Amino acid sequence: MGNLPAVLPGAARSCGLGLCSRQLSPAPEEASPSVGAVGVSVGRGPQAVGPGSGLPLPSPVPVRPTEPTRFARLKNWETGSIAYDTLCAQAEQVGLPCSGRRCLGSLVLPKQLPAPGTEGARSGPELLALARDFINQYYASIRRDNSPAHAQRLRDVEAAIEATGTYQLLEPELIFGAKQAWRNAARCVGRIQWNKLQVFDARDCASVGEMFGFLCTHIQYATNRGNIRSAITIFPQRVPGRGDFRIWNSQLIRYAGYRQPDGSVLGDPANVDITELCVHYGWSPGNGRFDVLPLLLQGPDEAPELFPLPPELVLEVPLTHPTLEWFGELGLRWYALPAVSNMLLEIGGLEFPAAPFNGWYMSSEIGTRNLCDSHRYNLLQEVALRMGLDTRKTSSLWKDKAAVEVNIAVLHSYQVGWRVTIVDHHAATESFVKHMENELRTRGGCPADWVWIVPPISGSLTPVFHQEMVNYQLCPTFRYQVSPSAPGPSSSSRSAGW
Repeated sequence: MGNLPAVLPGAARSCGLGLCSRQLSPAPEEASPSVGAVGVSVGRGPQAVGPGSGLPLPSPVPVRPTEPTRFARLKNWETGSIAYDTLCAQAEQVGLPCSGRRCLGSLVLPKQLPAPGTEGARSGPELLALARDFINQYYASIRRDNSPAHAQRLRDVEAAIEATGTYQLLEPELIFGAKQAWRNAARCVGRIQWNKLQVFDARDCASVGEMFGFLCTHIQYATNRGNIRSAITIFPQRVPGRGDFRIWNSQLIRYAGYRQPDGSVLGDPANVDITELCVHYGWSPGNGRFDVLPLLLQGPDEAPELFPLPPELVLEVPLTHPTLEWFGELGLRWYALPAVSNMLLEIGGLEFPAAPFNGWYMSSEIGTRNLCDSHRYNLLQEVALRMGLDTRKTSSLWKDKAAVEVNIAVLHSYQVGWRVTIVDHHAATESFVKHMENELRTRGGCPADWVWIVPPISGSLTPVFHQEMVNYQLCPTFRYQVSPSAPGPSSSSRSAGW
């Protein structure tokens, strides 16, 4: 793996398997590395070693590096190309779960990822440092760094923090920060669109009634009669000593899950908890598999309130198949807009606990995960039996065949039947490889979580499977946060298009 010292006791903070964002070499001197008997070196060709050469013999025991980490060497095992990620040197020193002895890269919600709650308010000096870093990023992006306006803005921010303990972003800074947060989202495969994000500034929202109005506007704009547009709506920032604006739902549009007396679930098992909360706060539930949940919205220091979504606002796609005529008889459908609503947006040290955002779906998120996962709608066997497949033995590959047909139905229904924006997993991953190349060229790196970037179907048939990636956290960023209704962090599903 070319990173053996990382597993030694006392080595620099690293993934225990040598796979994460810590490499052991300084920045490369030239593009082509030479590979020796021990790991990978970057140099100008072979040199003599041993007595008389002035250089020591190679040691069979890896030695701790004396220089700090500066870059990560990434290989594409399909093409053989080599790239260097130097942006990782700017990553936060905390936030990822891996250590020198273990790799926890496959955990969905390691304890280091969720943002602290309201009790973890930043001190003035800490906030000022984060604010300065962000303001510097912003002025560099508009090519006015070190200008009089830049210096004055830094003075204004410092004065505001000293006087009030916080500061306010200007609208252009907010827009830049939201776009950068998407650009930095290591788990998102669709980031090639990051600069096209529409930002709605709802920081002046004063009530949950107004909040619901902003959300309806967001859904209408983003849905756009099926021609999905990426958007984010940003509600008031966290203020010390005051409660937060929060959206209790994990997505703006979700299907209810009704727990049955025999322990089974009618509808989406992923949403049983939020369904029961909606009922607790006054919702009259339906009795179907695809009942759209109302929104539970909370204002500062208030109990949550229930807001049913107008049916005309929610675009849904009935699922049919281009060749399997019986598929439509299954009565399946899915909604058009994947809008994550339970993550925290952080910009310049400021935290926005309510900042719902959307992209558009990748087909396998619906066809493989939402509809076929055994802990979701679990449709594989039903579809396989209707196809006449032998489900008694795994060697018939009935699961694979059925999953492919469900994915075909999703793509056909969205693209042909209803003309709703969706992308297949091959096109999505090819676009990510292009995005990664762009990012390496323009800013020296691209944080990426391989476990989340590789799609849940046809893994090695997609180019991202063969591409080494380095996972690290940059700010601005999106963070998981503790659910307002439960002690644990709330996770947005992979079916969010981000």
